[in-house]
Amino acid sequence: MKELEKIGATELFYEIDMPTVEVLSDMQWNGMYVDKEELENFGKELTKQLELLTKDIYEMAGEEFNINSTKQLGEILFEKMKLPVIKKTKSGYSTDVDVLEKLKREDPIIDKILDYRQLMKLNSTYVEGLKPYINPKTKRIHSFFHQTITATGRISSTEPNLQNIPTRFELGKRVRKVFEPEEGKVYIDADYSQIELRVLAHVSNDEHMIQAFKNGQDIHKQAASKVFKTPIEEVTKEQRSDAKAVNFGIVYGISDFGLKEQLRYYKKKSKTIYR
Repeated sequence: MKELEKIGATELFYEIDMPTVEVLSDMQWNGMYVDKEELENFGKELTKQLELLTKDIYEMAGEEFNINSTKQLGEILFEKMKLPVIKKTKSGYSTDVDVLEKLKREDPIIDKILDYRQLMKLNSTYVEGLKPYINPKTKRIHSFFHQTITATGRISSTEPNLQNIPTRFELGKRVRKVFEPEEGKVYIDADYSQIELRVLAHVSNDEHMIQAFKNGQDIHKQAASKVFKTPIEEVTKEQRSDAKAVNFGIVYGISDFGLKEQLRYYKKKSKTIYR
């Protein structure tokens, strides 16, 4: 309590943090219903697609090998197929996502490998990974929610993490469909309207941001328009998504490297956008 008094956080503790404990414990107790049959059917679909991709990769490589082995994959790509070596590690050739992204134009096998990895992650993390957490009695996942783990103060979820289920591509959205509300009830998606950026506009007094909010403009489209020097009505979905990463990156102190990881740009370009 002395520490809380020192930093002037007693009101925050009593008025926000402690009442929230009850809300989060209710969330954990109630859990989220999971249609296990639907999850397993999705897993079967992923397995079939992985089998097809594996067959294609073997044909393109001219032999069978362990696609999940960095060593074996590196030998196929860089020794047998003679693709340009982007990065080496102590144990051999790097085949991480950044390397594969840079090799996409070199050979169609790279796209297949990237698709394979994406489906493998979906299957292992969100199909096989979720099954053990389904309570056999309630048929629900009772995830833990935490107030004091993230650096930014956001609520976080563990065992399992229900906050990182992908939505950017169709197969990722399929995972979300296995979570169902009780009969006669619906899930509601509610969010503040870009509250952090509104606070940033107020604190920084940035005329462009303030004008965008006053005019009811899409703040991410507006930023994309300025960053990519494109008329706002011509901003693409991808450009808006990139600008959104920049906007929130600035709020949370992202580095040019962090931005590169999110946007998969070369570091030089990320530095330019970041500035």
